[in-house]
Amino acid sequence: MRTVLTASASAWLAACATSAPVEKAPASAQAQPPVAPAAAPAPAPKPTYGSFGVDTAGMDLSVAPGDSFFRFVNGTWLDKTEIPADRSSYGMFTRLAEEASRRTRSLIEEASSANAPEGSEVRKLGDLFASFMDEAAIEAKGLSPLKPELDAIASIANRRALAAALGRTLRADVDALNTGHVTTERLFGLWVTEDLNEPSRYAAYLLQGGLWLPDRDYYLVDNARFSEIRQKYQQHIATMLGLAGISDAEARARRIFELERNIARAHWAQVDTQDVAKVNNPWARNEFARRAPGLDWDAYLGAAGLGQQRELIVWQPSALTGMAKLVGSEPLQTWKDYLTFHAIARSAAFLPKAFVDESFAFNGRVLSGAQQPRERWKRGVDVTGDAMGEAIGKLYVAKYFPPEAKAEADKMVRNIVSALGRRIDALAWMAPETKAHAKEKLATLQVGIGYPNTWRDYSGLEIIRGDTFGNAERASRFEYQRNLNKLGKPVDRSEWFMVPQLVNALNSPQQNSIIFPAAILQPPFFDPNADPAVNYGGIGSVIGHEIVHGFDDVGAQFDARGKLANWWTKEDAAKFKAAGEALAAQYSAYRPLPDASVNGELTLGENIADVGGLSIAYDAYQLSLGGQQAPVIDGYSGDQRFFLGFGQVWRYKYREPTLRRLLLTDGHSPGEYRASTVRNVDAWYQAFGATAGQTLYLAPEQRVRVW
Repeated sequence: MRTVLTASASAWLAACATSAPVEKAPASAQAQPPVAPAAAPAPAPKPTYGSFGVDTAGMDLSVAPGDSFFRFVNGTWLDKTEIPADRSSYGMFTRLAEEASRRTRSLIEEASSANAPEGSEVRKLGDLFASFMDEAAIEAKGLSPLKPELDAIASIANRRALAAALGRTLRADVDALNTGHVTTERLFGLWVTEDLNEPSRYAAYLLQGGLWLPDRDYYLVDNARFSEIRQKYQQHIATMLGLAGISDAEARARRIFELERNIARAHWAQVDTQDVAKVNNPWARNEFARRAPGLDWDAYLGAAGLGQQRELIVWQPSALTGMAKLVGSEPLQTWKDYLTFHAIARSAAFLPKAFVDESFAFNGRVLSGAQQPRERWKRGVDVTGDAMGEAIGKLYVAKYFPPEAKAEADKMVRNIVSALGRRIDALAWMAPETKAHAKEKLATLQVGIGYPNTWRDYSGLEIIRGDTFGNAERASRFEYQRNLNKLGKPVDRSEWFMVPQLVNALNSPQQNSIIFPAAILQPPFFDPNADPAVNYGGIGSVIGHEIVHGFDDVGAQFDARGKLANWWTKEDAAKFKAAGEALAAQYSAYRPLPDASVNGELTLGENIADVGGLSIAYDAYQLSLGGQQAPVIDGYSGDQRFFLGFGQVWRYKYREPTLRRLLLTDGHSPGEYRASTVRNVDAWYQAFGATAGQTLYLAPEQRVRVW
């Protein structure tokens, strides 16, 4: 997961999990005026970022920086801020995401009221959103839009037909390295991207899936919390089946759950799933039947549109083998019930209110801790963005991303890249030949700021006003086919994996590229009116984070071309590994909950990126001063303002169920411990006078300096 923050769930999950998440009126309605938009809620008041770009009112000066830098910078904010009822967590990323959502709604509604030509992008955007907002039409249709799929599942008569039905559900809904989408509730997930072994061509990757709960541990770990969730999940399955008029719902629910638990037993753990040395497993098409018997692979891959693919890369071989075996051994009726429930559950956002409410009751309240559904317009924005994200992005950057912001961000990137180059040159532990490869990789790094150079073409996507369910299905198939169409074609190394209105950033190791969407380039991360120190501490550390991802525990295994290849001497690799182990141990000692710790191995790549990114952003800030002394503003030195800017962006609060899920599944540490990255940076000690005996203090030899 090479992102600065976990990528948001796909739109259907966001709509289901928080409706009454991260990535649709009769035909006659087309001739009628657009649906009148509901009154938008007043925007939340924006924090005042003081005279230099930091919300000093949110600080807690009673806390020593050396004891808790997180509380020193954010303590008053933490004490006064309540997580909104429709959210499972809240912080600076969330606040900006809410602002981007309001802006996006305005853009969509403007498009909807513009009487745009039939088939145009803006007309499609307006029709998508208006259809989702037309609850009366959705209620009137009931379950009928889903009935053809349910009937098709009921007609499955043998294992070959089962394999074909499973294959038809396959979607390109996972991305193991770029965006953090590493799970899918479909049996397998498809990822189409550069070949790990030859980045000049595309490869098709198959990843484990099939679970509705967030991780295998939810099914297998024996504790009170997970036992309660498992019980409520079975009740949820039965309720959803009952709403659909399916008989014997409780018995079916028990069988569906047991099937998923067996799938979970085959799954790899999260740490293994991130180990690129283990996941690079090319299988010839004709090997699947022998290596993973039980599933009719001809029928599965044929129905998935991959019948002519000569080779696929299997991410978790033993999981695929175990799951294929279950397809052959578990009762056919159980698989039909499983497919029925999953079809209903993933479609809940586009069905009548009873399905929406039950989906929220479990996915939102039980799994995430949210107290109420997100407003429908917010879910509508997510659904529309999931279907046509770059079409919205085109409108977004035209209105909200001035060229000056792009130019200033580009300047900062150049400075931070230069700072990393200097650090590489100065590394005493790295051999010259390893340095040469690292500098080559840095020199060929691709940078995208704000928006892609080429926008996606949505002319082939059919959107019908009033057909909420059909729009969602066609958008899903359209995106899947877009990915299938890459196979056998020249690689587009300029492709973006995030949309401009997303508050996030990423590094793609196979492209050797970094991107910063327009929506993250605003306060508190970046503000043209803020002191440069704060900008370097905020967006500068994010830029540094993404650059260093190319040199973290995963990124360091890719060369300048994006090929999985070793460019390290044996001695340097050992030293790099030792530094990573020390950092993993440091983070594993953090305990956000009495019975749950940070997983230092799972979060290692992100923690390396935080430490290295903060360090090179600090160096770049010093370079930007041109040898001059930074002024003191409101009693804070330039170095202090730099670290305050960094600590401020990690303001975050979590509901307990969400924090527990993130500790199990997310490659990122919680915000408090990301702010604590400062304890590894010498300049922080000098800036704030942290001393031995304080909680965060590390002796110089204990500070981890990977880059």
